[in-house]
Amino acid sequence: MGVESALVAIGANLPRAGGGGPIETCRWALERLGAIPRMRVAAVSSWWESAPIPPDPNSPPFVNGVALLEGETTPEALLAALHAIEDEAGRQRPYPNAPRVLDLDLIDLGGRVREAPGPVLPHPRAHLRAFVLKPLAEVAPGWVHPVLKAPVAALVADVEDQAIRRLDSAPGGGA
Repeated sequence: MGVESALVAIGANLPRAGGGGPIETCRWALERLGAIPRMRVAAVSSWWESAPIPPDPNSPPFVNGVALLEGETTPEALLAALHAIEDEAGRQRPYPNAPRVLDLDLIDLGGRVREAPGPVLPHPRAHLRAFVLKPLAEVAPGWVHPVLKAPVAALVADVEDQAIRRLDSAPGGGA
C-alpha cells in the first residue's frame, strides 16, 4: 500500500441537523475528509449547484464538489471512512436517489479498475454526471477515466446539457 490519489465527490441537498444548509454540510464533510487517517486533502473544487438526477420536482437542488485526497489507504478502508462521515452527518437511505443530508462517493482511487468486491472503481456513473465531472476537472484536469480511456475534458463535453452552475470560484470557498 503506497501513496495514492483518491477523487471523492461531495454532495448534499438537505440541511444537516444543527449544521446549516447543504453548502455548510459540504464544508463540514471536507473537514472530516481531512481527518481520515493517513490521508490528506490535496485540492478542493469550487462548489456547484445542480438539479437532482433523475429529475425530482420534490427534491431541492444539490450542492456538489470534488476533493482530491492523497495518502495511503485501501478501497475498503476509504469507503468505510466515507460511510462513517455520512452516518455522522445523519445520512438516511430511504430509497434510491432520495434527497440527502450528505453523499460522499469514491470516484477513483489511483486509477484502479474493479467490480467486486465493492467498491466498484471507477464509480460506475461518474462519467454521466456533470455535477461530478465539472468539479473533478478543477482538481484533476489531467484525469483519464480508467475504463473508458477518455480524458475528463471530453467527458465534460458529453454532459454539457445538464443543469449545473458554479456557486463560487474559490476552492472549497463560500457561495
